[in-house]
Amino acid sequence: MPRFSPFHALRYARDPIESVIAPPYDVLSPQQADRFRAAHPHNITRVDVPTGDDRYQRAGELFRRWVADGVLIADPEPSLSIYRMQFTDAAGRDRSIAGVLGGLEVVDPATGSAHHSGGVLPHERTTPKASTDRLDLTRATGANLSPVWGLSLAAGLTDLLAAPGEVLADVVDDDPQAGTVRHVIERVRDPERIAAITALIGTDDVLIADGHHRYGVARIHRDEIRAATGRDDTPAEDTLAFISELVADQLSVAAIHRLYSGRSFDELSRALERFFDPAPIEPPDASTLARMEAEEFLVLVGPQQTWSLKPKAGAFDGIRALDGLWLETALAELDVAVDYQHGVDEVRAAVAAGDAAAGVLIRPVSVSEIERTAREGVLMPPKSTFFTPKLKTGFVIRPLT
Repeated sequence: MPRFSPFHALRYARDPIESVIAPPYDVLSPQQADRFRAAHPHNITRVDVPTGDDRYQRAGELFRRWVADGVLIADPEPSLSIYRMQFTDAAGRDRSIAGVLGGLEVVDPATGSAHHSGGVLPHERTTPKASTDRLDLTRATGANLSPVWGLSLAAGLTDLLAAPGEVLADVVDDDPQAGTVRHVIERVRDPERIAAITALIGTDDVLIADGHHRYGVARIHRDEIRAATGRDDTPAEDTLAFISELVADQLSVAAIHRLYSGRSFDELSRALERFFDPAPIEPPDASTLARMEAEEFLVLVGPQQTWSLKPKAGAFDGIRALDGLWLETALAELDVAVDYQHGVDEVRAAVAAGDAAAGVLIRPVSVSEIERTAREGVLMPPKSTFFTPKLKTGFVIRPLT
């Protein structure tokens, strides 16, 4: 089972916290990142999303200057940080997520069985990334800036986190998918409470919900440090992670829709018709997603027309009931390029503009299906899940030196 450990957290010491935190690097457009950088001289994006030539070297120098100048100060003793998010989901339900920030053990990938992986399990195949951006930034800063989101399969973590810690931040902000979100950070310094939390997380698997790429980068960096030092006891053996309990009432999972190109719309629709029964429908909007779940259909978005797609009887016998997997199966014989988009309006716009030949709106994966696939060591197609709200970067930084 994975080790989960407290550490000497680096935190902003004197700046208004709402001015220096930011969304994670991988959901920020270049224009949004520019706005955050311009908002405050110490905004985390200045280090986390650097720009220009020799940007990683400059990000590392800036980060070290902030530490030297007391912009960031380390906790005097190892701590954990409870991170709570309160929001209203797309269906209008009030939700509250409670998790804990600490150092999650970096383990090697599974070889054969899920339980050969040291208890940290991926839940979907990752898309190959040529970019070494996160690795270059980790090397340059010597720090974990943004957390992996892990889901603990150990029952009882939510109860252990129920009592408040020392409140360090309480920020209300907007999330593109989740709307208004309240982010609360509470420090835990009591050794007995830290021991109870870390021991419980260490009793069962942790499933990576968000941050597969970040976790893979942590593994590469760990191996580099081992090779350079000959040691396996440095801070690089762990990586910054937010761990919450895998319980359905806390988690809000959105779908990531598909955009297809490289083949004509007619070729795509003919391939889909072998597996689905299409029927014309009105152009989709936000309310369509609820109907898709209630009436069990997908939506094909074409340049001029939109269709519902209901699976033909028996078409997917023996295939797990995941929309992404169904589409992979239906289009397996077509050499088609796939891209991913969260918003219904954005899918329609991409197809209308000719940036994609067609789009397909899919339904979110259930929390029970996420747990089942992880326990069985099965991987979902890439971009099967989109967990909301997104964790902010900058509340807690984990030094690697």
